[in-house]
Amino acid sequence: MSDAPPRIAGPEHRVTEAQLRRYADASGDRNPLHLDPAFAATTPYGKPIAHGMLVLAFLSEMLTREFGKAWLCGGKLKTRFRAPVFPGDTVTAGGTLRATSDGMAVYDVAVRNQGGAEVITGEASIPLDS
Repeated sequence: MSDAPPRIAGPEHRVTEAQLRRYADASGDRNPLHLDPAFAATTPYGKPIAHGMLVLAFLSEMLTREFGKAWLCGGKLKTRFRAPVFPGDTVTAGGTLRATSDGMAVYDVAVRNQGGAEVITGEASIPLDS
């Protein structure tokens, strides 16, 4: 990759309860906040929320699709979780090129829900081929 696209975008993902159960099985994270509606109702969220790392994976998916091996072998990501994602939400990852220098492309990245609210924000650095 010698040119850094000015904008990148990932596919939409609709988060489902079944997906949360599968993620819990795969990750071993069975926190009742993600899986138990009765327990989650007692929290400030009022209902189950998606695992943060599940939602973060959608950001990495976008970067992998766009940059492939450059992202997988040399990419760096700094993120912050901003808001919960609930079953039934649709989220989309995206990024905007901030700068290129010293052989790296730096993107401001985010995952947004169907209302446009940022649920994850961050910075991704990807090495550029010479």
